[in-house]
Amino acid sequence: MRLLKAVYHPRNQYLLHLDAISSDEERTKLAHSVRSVKVFRVFGNVNVIGKADASDRMGSSSLAAALHAAAVLLKINGDWDWFVTLSSSDYPIVTQDDLLDVFSHVPRNLNFIDHTSDVGWKLYQRVQPIVVDPGIYLARRTRIFYASQTRPAPNSFKFFTGSPWVILSRSFMEYCVTGYDNLPRRVLMYFTNVLLPLEAYFHTVLCNSPQFQNTTVNTDLRFLVWDTPPKSDPNFLNLTHFEDMTNSGAAFARRFQEDDPILNKIDSEILKRPRNGVVPGKWCSEDRVDVNIVEPGPFAVKLSKLISKMVAKENIRSTQCKF
Repeated sequence: MRLLKAVYHPRNQYLLHLDAISSDEERTKLAHSVRSVKVFRVFGNVNVIGKADASDRMGSSSLAAALHAAAVLLKINGDWDWFVTLSSSDYPIVTQDDLLDVFSHVPRNLNFIDHTSDVGWKLYQRVQPIVVDPGIYLARRTRIFYASQTRPAPNSFKFFTGSPWVILSRSFMEYCVTGYDNLPRRVLMYFTNVLLPLEAYFHTVLCNSPQFQNTTVNTDLRFLVWDTPPKSDPNFLNLTHFEDMTNSGAAFARRFQEDDPILNKIDSEILKRPRNGVVPGKWCSEDRVDVNIVEPGPFAVKLSKLISKMVAKENIRSTQCKF
């Protein structure tokens, strides 16, 4: 709920999902918590998945949950431009007025996704092994398991990998969900048995599609701190990271521990979010509510500079898919 209130704006659509390992009581409590906030009721743009999907980030159930979420959002209200994935370990480091203002000047077909075709060691640990995620077909979650045999790398498409945290265009998500040509379905069949598919599926479809391969910007717009050499997850952020984080120009940061003091500092110094309230925006600052008015602040300038640099004509090609 803290994350939801930190990223809330009436213009956006929100879909909350607790995976199948959570209890029905927890899901009901989340739905009641959403209904208890007046602004969410008034604008009706926050929804909760009632029947949970399994979601093991190591297996294809996590990819299925992401595609299901996109399909639900397209059905609920297709009036949105980008599909943004967030977990409860994420937090914004710009206001929604900042984000909406900056992205209003960005071509709607761009996809912000950290990606590379330099698979390296992942070829032997991610591409060739065959894994089975029981969450796809069993009601109860069990651990994924490996087949005894491996398979050759695909030759009908090039494998790409990168960050699992993405900001993808609505047109591309429609392409993935509807599968109006064979590529998304063919790649999905292969990725049903790939380890950590969220780190490669969207990347691979984007970069193998003639329609979308020139729409990528090679960043996930996240601030992260990694060990050297990197572990499977970035480090938890704390107050010592605050200055670097605010100077990064990123839109979001991760990972945060629940109620860490750095979250209070972000609320007070960046978001200006009152305790237990949503981030105040221009839309709610006047006697008459107008959700189409935004008032960007200083952190919008940093985000705008980062994006403008990456999508400039002389730089955009260097951030796009390379075979």
